[in-house]
Amino acid sequence: MAKAKTTAFFCKECGFESAKWMGQCPGCKQWNTFVEELTGKKDAASGKLKPLKKAKPSLLSEISVEEKERVSTGYLELDRVLGGGVVGGSLVLVGGDPGIGKSTLLLQVCRNLASAGQKVLYISGEESLKQIKLRANRIGTVTGELLFLCETSLDVIQETIQEVKPDIVIIDSIQTMFREEVASAPGSVSQVRESTNLLMQIAKGDGITIFIVGHVTKEGVVAGPRVLEHMVDTVLYFEGDRHASYRILRGVKNRFGSTNEIGVFEMREQGLVEVENPSEFMLDGRPEGASGAVVACAMEGTRPILLEVQALVTQSNLGIPRRTAAGTDYNRVNLLMAVLEKRCHYEMGRYDAYVNIAGGMKMNEPALDLAIIMALVSSLKDRPVDEKAIVFGEVGLSGEVRAVSLAEQRVNEAVKLGFEACILPQICLDKMKKQDRIRLIGVKNVREAIAVL
Repeated sequence: MAKAKTTAFFCKECGFESAKWMGQCPGCKQWNTFVEELTGKKDAASGKLKPLKKAKPSLLSEISVEEKERVSTGYLELDRVLGGGVVGGSLVLVGGDPGIGKSTLLLQVCRNLASAGQKVLYISGEESLKQIKLRANRIGTVTGELLFLCETSLDVIQETIQEVKPDIVIIDSIQTMFREEVASAPGSVSQVRESTNLLMQIAKGDGITIFIVGHVTKEGVVAGPRVLEHMVDTVLYFEGDRHASYRILRGVKNRFGSTNEIGVFEMREQGLVEVENPSEFMLDGRPEGASGAVVACAMEGTRPILLEVQALVTQSNLGIPRRTAAGTDYNRVNLLMAVLEKRCHYEMGRYDAYVNIAGGMKMNEPALDLAIIMALVSSLKDRPVDEKAIVFGEVGLSGEVRAVSLAEQRVNEAVKLGFEACILPQICLDKMKKQDRIRLIGVKNVREAIAVL
């Protein structure tokens, strides 16, 4: 008799299952995403079937909802990204590059929660207890009920959680966990999906908040099936250059709050420290009297952040001029240079142009358009822009300066840091209240903005 097949093919993006390999997934239409996994289950092979629990439907009026206060993590930046704090019974996924500080951040959060009276269980599948002890000594004194466990079997972890009954659980990381029932290696599509499903049942059934650490691929997304991000309540990405001092925590998905907020942290010897004023942090060390440097204001959710946009325009010795953009969209820079050449009659085709956002920040907001154009013209003419002025506004293809959102918040942030002038779209100026502490200059097109130089 032919032996029954115990393998199947799964899509890494959406989890679609197929009996054979396919080049394109019928579910999500992505190419080359199918991987082969073992599907045999030990319980099924032994004939042991778990009894099914009957569920009774309920009317909406029969469901009681208790408004519980959110639990603060001890970091205002993290609380902002989570929507005001940790929600009981939620499942939070934290992803990021290796060495970016995911484990350090969660260990510091565990210290804060344990000090506030919460019972916390930290489960590590990658580090030994001695390694965790060394990291804990670096971040400071740990008090309260903070328990540690080194284990990779989720069956053992489930029993431990039922015995300890903690309020908060940390899983570091989901790629190292495995279930005995699933006959595939840890980190595979099947194991990650089944492990997350079990953790979700524990979180919802017992009201335990669970933080899951997820590895990321070279494309920058969490490794494993894409369905992993659909199953959890909140997805946070820890970003930043591992060689730089700052880190950005960005919310990609949040069922209990906004996904437009970010948290800024700085890596120091004693661990991660939150940056309460990112604008002042990003503008630290600005050059004085240098051409091609303009301060712009970008929005991350409801938070305004002042950035320094730098440009360098030099005579080109090549047939095709070089264009380089660091921290912003390369195609957007080419578009703005075409506007300068067509609408303002600058011969930008004879010059190399390099645009950079200082500090390593990455911003693609259209409000940076006017600042990029001002920086390019400032470098081309070798005329510095006023150090006490900020610039923001979207630029259209006809050279007009269009309105941007939350203009008043941007101006207020500039006032806090002592700026004296602001170049902004005329449409935004007409809708704003009069400001006595800063001089507002409204412009309708690019030529008017350049005339300010």
